Amino acid sequence: MLDAAALGAGWTIWNAEAGRAVAAYRPDIFDGSTFPAPCLPTVYLTRGRRNRRPEGNRHLPPDAPWVVTLRLEPDVERDPETYESKAAAVKATEQLTDRFSTGEIDYRSMYQVPRDPYLNRLDELTG
Repeated sequence: MLDAAALGAGWTIWNAEAGRAVAAYRPDIFDGSTFPAPCLPTVYLTRGRRNRRPEGNRHLPPDAPWVVTLRLEPDVERDPETYESKAAAVKATEQLTDRFSTGEIDYRSMYQVPRDPYLNRLDELTG
């Protein structure tokens, strides 16, 4: 599904299955001491809307879209993007991870409550 070499710098494939994949950004430093572990940036690539229960997306209609979602914290995520094909969603995931790594994603706008000290450190990390 995802090719680790095509992801942006610092991203790794965390999990990959037939109908979903998860990429994580720099899990080596989001360990609780350098950066808070719950703040690990993740990109979810799923067929149908992302569901926390594994059995939740098993009975999807054949035309269910592919969804790409960037999550920064448990309650902080970017609006999902939908795609008609798996190939388009994979390409979008690769591009999103690259844009995140190079500092092109405005993740500050996703926060309702500012977290400037943390976000300043994340800015330094993403260039």
